[in-house]
Amino acid sequence: MKKLILVAMALPVMASAQYKSEVWSPDNGNGTYTNPVINADYSDPDVCVGGPDGDDYYMTASSFQCTPGLPILHSKDLVNWEIINYAIKDRLYEGDCKLIEHFNIPQHGNGVWAPSIRYHQGWYYIYWGDPDYGVYMVKTQDPAGEWEKPLCVIRGQGYIDTTPLWDDDGRCYLVNGWANSRSKFASVLTVREMSADGTKPIGQPVIVFDGNGTENRTCEGPKFYKRDGWYWIMCPAGGVPEGFQLAMRSKSPYGPYEHKIVLEQGKTNINGPHQGGWVHTKYGEDWFLHFQDKEAYGRVVHLNPVDWSTGWPVMGKKGQPVTTYAKPKASGTLVVNPVESDEFNAPVLGKQWQWQANYDEKFGVPTAFGTFRIYTHKLDEGWKNLWLVPNMMLQKTPADEFTATAKLRFTSKADGQFGGLVMMGLDYSALVVRRVGQEFQLVQMTCKAADKGKQQTENIIATLKPTAKDKTDYKPGIHEDIYLRLTVSNEEAGVPHGGKPLVQFAWSSDGKKFTSCGEAFAMRQGKWIGAKFGFVSAETDPKADRGWVEADWIRITK
Repeated sequence: MKKLILVAMALPVMASAQYKSEVWSPDNGNGTYTNPVINADYSDPDVCVGGPDGDDYYMTASSFQCTPGLPILHSKDLVNWEIINYAIKDRLYEGDCKLIEHFNIPQHGNGVWAPSIRYHQGWYYIYWGDPDYGVYMVKTQDPAGEWEKPLCVIRGQGYIDTTPLWDDDGRCYLVNGWANSRSKFASVLTVREMSADGTKPIGQPVIVFDGNGTENRTCEGPKFYKRDGWYWIMCPAGGVPEGFQLAMRSKSPYGPYEHKIVLEQGKTNINGPHQGGWVHTKYGEDWFLHFQDKEAYGRVVHLNPVDWSTGWPVMGKKGQPVTTYAKPKASGTLVVNPVESDEFNAPVLGKQWQWQANYDEKFGVPTAFGTFRIYTHKLDEGWKNLWLVPNMMLQKTPADEFTATAKLRFTSKADGQFGGLVMMGLDYSALVVRRVGQEFQLVQMTCKAADKGKQQTENIIATLKPTAKDKTDYKPGIHEDIYLRLTVSNEEAGVPHGGKPLVQFAWSSDGKKFTSCGEAFAMRQGKWIGAKFGFVSAETDPKADRGWVEADWIRITK
């Protein structure tokens, strides 16, 4: 156990040191970068130029039901990114009691879809469409500081992928797509006028593009811009895994728009390059950040140059995505990546972590002892799997191959309590310590089609004796450390498993000698997101005192 950090907790939280990933960093150190610039699931990314000097870039992405939500990433060169904040803190839709209650239970795949971020007259705005409840907006003057509570701009179902455009005359317009699952139509984009402050509609929607019955089906995710007197809408079409990027232009925000394909896979191995944000830098360069769907890994972020010499934003190299390319011009650069490892020494939750639903303090809290405590969640009677457990503390996979090793201890207050490491998706597998009577078992819990309510299976790895007892009430608990590990490999490393990344668990009693255990597990994505890994802590007794996992650290290595 690490030393007490009570003194540190009494001080203001200081900015963390710059984090350099051991498993994926796109900066090659020679003036070039290699895609993806973020090899993690920042789905539907959007970006804006901000800061007083115009050399700060801010990105956000879909966060769905997870909290905190709407991640805020910052970069000085569009290649090196770090997580600096979340626009939504502990609970989705703060201020709306009905929606807060709704998202207290995991609502996989719902919530915050495809946001856009814009900088206008000293304010940063993020708009998104919640397909069930409407168009929402948050704003701030400091992306790293507090964001205002979400404001419902348009109430209703089906609205997704919303982007505002403030015109030269101060008028504001909003473009959006439509979710077929709610509205029962899709592949159309609509534009309407908003109030000048962007807080309410003052005009009716106008269909400006229709991809139905054409190769441009599934046109969605539009971003709205103005350049040299032209209104531009950039959007993906053709479907998520194999689609392409469209650019369309008009002299009126209401069209009609002419369109061209400006980015597609072509002869590369980068499938479905589309849906993201265009930026024009103070150095006169143009760049496009977008995602690539990598199934179990989620939608990772690529950076491509943009060439306007033809009057159209041709992206990548002649319309095909680049793998390695010269970095954007920048005033300075610092190699930094989104944080992955965590020593749990800070009195706040690390920015890499998200919960599966609105945060409740009974999920878990940091301690004064250099750990993070995650209490056991009480499973419903008749539970079959862990799909609806809200207090899983998870993060995105950071690379195609990596190892996550955690030092933890499990304290049990009742039979049936368990906790450990999990790789979570539509299918999941976890390696946990579980109390059974007066002993503990090391168990692999695995479920295929958890979202369909299927029963998980269990594989008992080992029996562990309690190393100490609670001297007050004699309830047994493990008070010595145990080390759990998961390793992700892929087929490129010569591991045949049907093209899916493979997870192998291991454990150790001393942190030095690890024993591989359990069955290898083929990762699978979640609902609109990649698989995520982290900590699970749960129990089956509705009346017992909660047990807990005490996470001492987790380290991400090759």
